[in-house]
Amino acid sequence: MTLALAVPPVTRVDSVWRAPLVALVALAAALLLLFRTDAAALARIYWTSTTFGHCLFIGPVIGWLVWTRRAELAQMTPVAWAPGLLLVAVGGFAWLVGDAAGVAFARHLGLVVMLQGAVVTLLGPNIARALAFPIAYALFLVPFGEGLETPLQAVTVRTVMPLLHLVGIPARVEGVLITIPKGYFEVAEACSGAKFVLAMLAYGTLVANTCFRSWRRRAGFMVVSLIVPVLANGARAFATIYAAHLTSVSRATGYDHIVYGWIFFGLVMAGCMAIGWRWFDRSPDDPVVDAAQLQGRAKRALRLPVAAALGLGVALVFAGWGTALAARAQPLPAHISLPELPGWHRAPLSVRAPWMPTYPGADHALFGRYVDAQGDAVDLAVAVYGTQREGKELVGFGVGVLREDDRWVRVEDLPPIAGGAAMRITAPGPVERTVATWYRVADVTTGDARRVKIETLKAKLLGGPQRAVAIHLSAEVTPGQDPRAAIARFAAALGPMDAFADYEAGMR
Repeated sequence: MTLALAVPPVTRVDSVWRAPLVALVALAAALLLLFRTDAAALARIYWTSTTFGHCLFIGPVIGWLVWTRRAELAQMTPVAWAPGLLLVAVGGFAWLVGDAAGVAFARHLGLVVMLQGAVVTLLGPNIARALAFPIAYALFLVPFGEGLETPLQAVTVRTVMPLLHLVGIPARVEGVLITIPKGYFEVAEACSGAKFVLAMLAYGTLVANTCFRSWRRRAGFMVVSLIVPVLANGARAFATIYAAHLTSVSRATGYDHIVYGWIFFGLVMAGCMAIGWRWFDRSPDDPVVDAAQLQGRAKRALRLPVAAALGLGVALVFAGWGTALAARAQPLPAHISLPELPGWHRAPLSVRAPWMPTYPGADHALFGRYVDAQGDAVDLAVAVYGTQREGKELVGFGVGVLREDDRWVRVEDLPPIAGGAAMRITAPGPVERTVATWYRVADVTTGDARRVKIETLKAKLLGGPQRAVAIHLSAEVTPGQDPRAAIARFAAALGPMDAFADYEAGMR
C-alpha cells in the first residue's frame, strides 16, 4: 500500500499576503536596527517611566485592532505604492531635526512615522485606508505630554486649596508647595496627574473609535476622558493631605501611592466608561471597514522588492545625514577655570543643603562660591560642551538646575535677573535658593530652554559655532539678605554673559 501525504492547497490569502508581510517585517526590523539607539530608548522609557508605562499596551492594542479587520483585509490585495515613501521621508526628516536639536520627542516621532510609512509603502493605499486607525494609533507609541505637567500642577493646587479651607485645615501655598500644620506637600510633576491624563487620552481615543459612530459623541467622550481624571487627581491630592492632617504625613503618602497606583486609575477608567455607556452607538458585531469600497486601483505602484529597497534607502539618507552633523564640534581648551572678580573672593561651599547643577555630558564643568564685602554669597556654575548630541544635551530632563529624583524641588518661576531665567527652589530644612540661568548657543544668549533647542538645530543644520555653554548664578535665601540683589551685583561684575561664555569655551 502506498501512503500519500495530503498537503492543503495554498489559499489565496497566503499567496497574496505572504510576500508583502515578509517584506514589511524585514523593513521594520531594518529600521529598528538602523535607529536602534532610539528604539532602545523608547523601550527603556516604556519600562521604567510611570508617566509612559501605558505605552507598553499600545503595541498589543494595535495588534488587536488589526485582528478585528482580518476578514475585510483577506478580501483585499496589498500593492507596493510609491507615494508611501513620502511618509518615510517625513519621518526621516523629523528624526533628523530631533537628532540635530537634541529633542528626543522629534527623534521618537520620526522613527514611528517611518514605520507607519513602511506599512503604507509596502501594503498600498487601500490597505492603509482599511488600517487607518491602527496606523494612526501607533502615534501613542511616542512619549509626549511632559509639557502638561506644569499647568496640571497649577490646576491641582487650585483644586486642593479651596477644599482644604472648606474642611477647616489651615493651609498656605507657595508655588507648588502646600503647607499644613503637620508638614508640607509638594505637588510634584509625578503628582500633577499628567500620567493619568496621557493614559486616559490613549484609552479614550480607543473607546471613542470602537464604541461610537457619531463624531459628536466621540468628541463628548474625549472631553469626559480628559476632564474627569484632572478633577479626580485634584480630589486624590486633597484626600492625601486630609489623611495626613488626621494621621501622619508618612502614613498618608504611603497609602496614596498604593491606592493611586493600583486602584484609583482603574476606578476612574470605569467611571468614564459608565458615563459614556448609554451613548454607545456602535454594535460589537458591526463591520469595522467596508472592503468593497476599498478596492480601487493603486496608481504609482511599485514592485515589492524595489519599494522595500527604496524605503530603506530613504531612511539611510537621513541616518547618514545625522551622522555627518554629529561629527561637527567646536574645539575647546584643555582646561577652564573660574574667574577672578573685583570685589568678590572665593569661599567654601555651603553645607546647609549642598546644591550643584548636573551636566553629565559636559566636556568641562566648574562650580564655586564667591563672597563680597557685604557678606553676600553667590554660587557660580559653568558647563561647556564642544557639541551636543544624544546624552550630551545642554537642556533636557534631569539636566541643569534640578536632577532626576533631586532633594531640591522647584517652588516657582521668578522674574528674570539681568536677562537670566530665574526660579526659586527648596530642599528639606527648609533651605531655599534663587537660581538664575543663562545659555549660550551659536551666537545667541538666552534663558529660554526652548530657544536653546531652536538655536542648536540652526547651528547643526546651517553651521556656526557648535559650542554650548550653561551659566548658573545662585544664592541661598537667608534672613536680612536679598538673593536677587546679590545675583544681580555678581552678574554685573562678571560682565556680559555672551563674552564670559565665549571666554570659557576658548573663543576669546
